[in-house]
Amino acid sequence: GATALDAMSLAIASGAVRIVDLTHTLDPDFPVIILPPEFGQCARFRMEEVSAYDGRGPAWKWHNISCCEHTGTHFDAPIHWISGRDLPNNAVDTIPVERLVAPACVIDCSAGAAANEDFELSVDVIEDWEREHGQIRAGHWVLMRTDWSKRHGAEYLNMREDGAHSPGPNPDAVRLLVERDILGFGTETVGTDAGQGFHFTPPNPAHYLFHGAGKY
Repeated sequence: GATALDAMSLAIASGAVRIVDLTHTLDPDFPVIILPPEFGQCARFRMEEVSAYDGRGPAWKWHNISCCEHTGTHFDAPIHWISGRDLPNNAVDTIPVERLVAPACVIDCSAGAAANEDFELSVDVIEDWEREHGQIRAGHWVLMRTDWSKRHGAEYLNMREDGAHSPGPNPDAVRLLVERDILGFGTETVGTDAGQGFHFTPPNPAHYLFHGAGKY
């Protein structure tokens, strides 16, 4: 009989399994995180044409590109944050690749985020989801759906005089997910923390607590 991998491959080829692209296309206007001015800043995405089927290269088109590593759709390894800097296998090149593929639990917070730009994923929201779907299992991804990815440009960063305003998890929710021993946490915003997450204790709890626990 077919192996599990054979079955998956056939299901993808036949359309029985639908593949959804969750990435964004980078361009020079793609919004990047803005930090307080006393800190170093993330460079914008840049693309320079090398050749376009012309005298610079008659049969090919290619570009030089440059960007900050935290631009667009990206992955944070534990080494990204001070709390995870000394953990073993804490960098992208040392994480076993089989760790990156796992079932995902999608917690739909889109209605809350539409009503409140500072919507918090809380313990109550997680426990409501678990009452319907069962307790989140160890080794699973948890994805916070907010539909924030439908925003573009300045509306995506949503900056005010006091900084960015966007949804994210509060510290108690992060602690619960660490207790559940999830593999990692994903969002649609510029970072995994809420735009005002620096006001929490600890500041930016998704980064500090998840990475400190070796989560992605």
